[in-house]
This record gives sequence, structure tokens and C-alpha cells, in this order.
Amino acid sequence: MTETATAAGSGANATATFAKKERAGAAADPARVSAIATDTLQALHEVIRKHQVTYAEYDALKAWLIQVGADGEWPLFLDVFVEHVVEEVANADRRGAVGTIEGPYYVPGAPVIESGTAMPMRPDEKGTPLLFQGTVTDLDGTPIAGATVDLWHADDEGYYSQFAPGIPEWNLRAVIHTGDDGHFAFRTMQPAPYQIPTDGSTGAFISAAGWHPWRPAHLHLKVSAPGKQLVTTQLYFDGGDYVAQAVKPELILRPGPADDGTGNEVTYDFALDPA
Repeated sequence: MTETATAAGSGANATATFAKKERAGAAADPARVSAIATDTLQALHEVIRKHQVTYAEYDALKAWLIQVGADGEWPLFLDVFVEHVVEEVANADRRGAVGTIEGPYYVPGAPVIESGTAMPMRPDEKGTPLLFQGTVTDLDGTPIAGATVDLWHADDEGYYSQFAPGIPEWNLRAVIHTGDDGHFAFRTMQPAPYQIPTDGSTGAFISAAGWHPWRPAHLHLKVSAPGKQLVTTQLYFDGGDYVAQAVKPELILRPGPADDGTGNEVTYDFALDPA
């Protein structure tokens, strides 16, 4: 029997991946923890008073919080609804390429490919062929040779390799190092809009609020170079509604027909801030 993708399976993988992530600042300043925690709890108390939350609603909240953990969906929930504000604060002074959230499905160590070649994909990979290209420069527009462009995205059905069953390990994940002219080019399949997992606790939350679970088609990228700030971003294909609040006008892609008549192509350039 073929294994199918579930929210619990995806969530468990996302939680396991996050647990392996290197994190700085483990030794927290107690005064800062106290200040943030106090303000957070006071804000929640005001919400309870404002909306006259009942015991039945409070119990439903406790049950839901427990289920989020059981489903392994805290990375998904926080990345969709909270991380965009943390990213906004962290990158407020950035002058170059616009960043946004990493999302829960990044995996380091993707295979390095030559610029202009195809990303790892199945022989029958669904979707419209896409040439995604651009140039990495410094803030003055000088091309950066040897910059690292790390690209990953979902397949035509909205599934990510290593987070859904039956998909090759590095499917639609690859790294390119720019040439002397700072240029890079990936050949891939244009992703489609997809729903975030709806059979788990995050889906239940969205449904209870009467919201929709759809995300616009998008590419994830990390772009870096020695002496420059890493930029993590998502580029969204024009059209559709957004469940995550990380979409910025500067991150919208509008592909056109490829010059060779095969699928689409789009160009997006990255200017990196000094480290």
C-alpha cells in the first residue's frame, strides 16, 4: 500500500528537523525573558477580558494546544502566523534584497549543480518547466562571484521532499554557486499553489476561524557570500490569496514564456548587504 502524506507525518518531520537546528543565544538574560513573558501574558489576559472568554472556550484552547504538540505542528503554526514579525524586526535595517520567513521545510546540504542545469527531480515531474535566473551583487551593483544560491520548493501537488513520503530525498532542492558575472540559473518545474496541511491542528484552527488554508505558489531561497549578510526569502508567483502574512510586494514573480518556447522563465536579482 502506498503511504500518503499527512499533517502528522509532515509535522513530525518538521519538528525533528527543527530540533537539529543550531541555535544561538541559549543563555537567555532573565530580565529580558521576564519582560517579554510578562508583556505576552498581559496581552493574552486583555484578550480574555475583551472577548469574555468562557471556560468551555478555555478548555477548547488547552485541548488544541496539546494537539498542536501531538501533531508536531508547532514549527508549521509559528512559521505561518508569527515568524514574519520576527523576520521584520530582525531585518529592519537591511538595504539590499528583501527577506522573509524560512518556513518549516528547509534542509541544509542540498546537492550542488551547475548553473543552467536542472534541479534534482523525478523523470515524470509534474508542472510547467521554469527557468529561474538572476544575478547576485553587492549594494553598489558589483557582481559577486562564488555566491551561494540555495533553492528549494514544493512539487506540483504542494509536497516537499523529506517531509512527505514517496519523494526522492533531494527532489527540487539544489545549490548553485554564481560565476564571475554573479549570474545563476536553475531549471526546475514551476510550483503550484497549495494548501497547508489541513488534517491536523493547524488546519482545525484555520477552519474554526473561517479562514482559507491556501498558499500562493512560491520558491524558497537562501543567498549568501563571504563578507555579506545571508538573505533568506520566498518569492511568490503572482495571483492568489495568502494564508501566511509574509508576502511583500517586492517578492512577487511574474514569469513570461521562455525564449526557447519551453515553459516559463523569470529573472530575479539579489543585492547583498555587507556583514
